[in-house]
Amino acid sequence: MRIAVLDDYADVARDYADWPEEAEVTVFTKTVTDRARLARMLEPFDIICLMRERTPVDAALIEALPRLRLIVTTGARNLSIDTTAAARRGITVCGTQSRGNTTAEFVIALILALSRRIPAEANSAAAGLWQQGIGRDLHGLTLGIAGYGRIGRKLASLARPFGVEILAWSRSLTADAARAEGVRHAESLEALLEGSDIVSVNLVLSDATRGLFGAREFALMRPDALFVNTSRGSIVQVPPLLAALRDGRLGGAALDVHDIEPLPQGAEVLDAALIASGRLLVTPHLGYVSEQTFRMFYRQTVEAIEAWRAGAPIRLIGPGAQATPTT
Repeated sequence: MRIAVLDDYADVARDYADWPEEAEVTVFTKTVTDRARLARMLEPFDIICLMRERTPVDAALIEALPRLRLIVTTGARNLSIDTTAAARRGITVCGTQSRGNTTAEFVIALILALSRRIPAEANSAAAGLWQQGIGRDLHGLTLGIAGYGRIGRKLASLARPFGVEILAWSRSLTADAARAEGVRHAESLEALLEGSDIVSVNLVLSDATRGLFGAREFALMRPDALFVNTSRGSIVQVPPLLAALRDGRLGGAALDVHDIEPLPQGAEVLDAALIASGRLLVTPHLGYVSEQTFRMFYRQTVEAIEAWRAGAPIRLIGPGAQATPTT
């Protein structure tokens, strides 16, 4: 049995789980974007283990892998897998649990870093300078959460002790439901943007949310407001966001997710002047990356492989699948 573990950037998969001794496990630490090369690389493997959506598994790739029998993804869903194509081939697709607190904690970290100018001031101090700007407290501000699902709710609970008021919006959130959870309800995305000092994007990428935040939306925000995206890069149109920052129409932004990952050299979002000013914080998709989460991911990946081999229940993903947790 040959197992491929893809996109283990930090090279921790072997240390974080006890992989089957009888299996040949190959760990790939770099993302391969050339689809023909990727197909050649994966052709010998029976099982592919994915780290979230770092490598899409589309129908063409699935058809190019005749030995493939099992795909395991970290997380309970992965929209970059063509599960219909996998089902046609009789390939099992399953996933693991996830930890919403990891991303919510990271959003708080980004908000604090932007508000108190931590990266810019740390870099200034390292260069021999001293206190180049003034930060801002969170207490008394309004945090707007766009997308009030599992992570959005966790973010609200973590933010309350800082003394912020929570304003929430999603297409499924009603005023009664918001009131029951102790948050203010924004009747529209526009109302959320106009009424918030900080906006955190916690939406699922879909046809309805792709490119949702553009020039019109940033024009609605307060000139000293902060914008944080830890969801998916394609939800935000980067050029108008950068233009708003350069023109002083937006106070700051933190972007953890990007259209192309890893970020290519010379990417527009790597604006040196904005980053040096402390008004733009760019991170390499760290929202779900933590030791505890990755230990759970890889441990449950191995559990899924063992359960699949034994014919035991696993957390299936795909057409008609019933999600059944592994042990």
